Amino acid sequence: MVVCGLACWRCRWLLPLLLGLAIIMGIIALAGRGWLESESEPYVQQASLWESCTRGEEALNWNCESLMDYGWGRAAAATYLVGFVILVICFALAVIAFSIEILRFNFVRGIGGLLFVVAAFQIIGLVIYPVKFTEEIPLTGDNMFSWAYGFGWASTVVVIGCAFFFCCLPNWEDEVLGNIKPTYYYSSPERAPYLN
Repeated sequence: MVVCGLACWRCRWLLPLLLGLAIIMGIIALAGRGWLESESEPYVQQASLWESCTRGEEALNWNCESLMDYGWGRAAAATYLVGFVILVICFALAVIAFSIEILRFNFVRGIGGLLFVVAAFQIIGLVIYPVKFTEEIPLTGDNMFSWAYGFGWASTVVVIGCAFFFCCLPNWEDEVLGNIKPTYYYSSPERAPYLN
């Protein structure tokens, strides 16, 4: 273990902090209008998880169409949103788990299992969206999946990393709780005659 990665009790808040970061990135992904954007000027296409907007090259106002009218749009939004809600629950459970003095490591491993479920839901939503969007929504000009979509993937990657740490943390139970006795090194009298 690293000196203060997860091997000391003082650093126990690192994993809940990372989960909080994943929640912030998830909020940005859910609220952001940059899931799909025009790649260059004129900016005529813009989409979020919830709607797709287009406008003419000279127009100022966006014409928006809800993606909730499509089955795949509801599926992508629902799976990502369910994953996000479970992530918030995992964050609350992690804060509770690391707040008590006697840490229940099986409880921590359960949080790791839930985080894998979160990652599965988020990946399903993040894969359904671009595949079905490009098949069923007419695209205008050159487009790219943009920053809000990237925040969705970043949140998912952080969740996967935290899931591995939460599942493996019980393997280092003694190190985290400080139950390991110190190791003393000594030399034999033959090697150190000056100690006599």
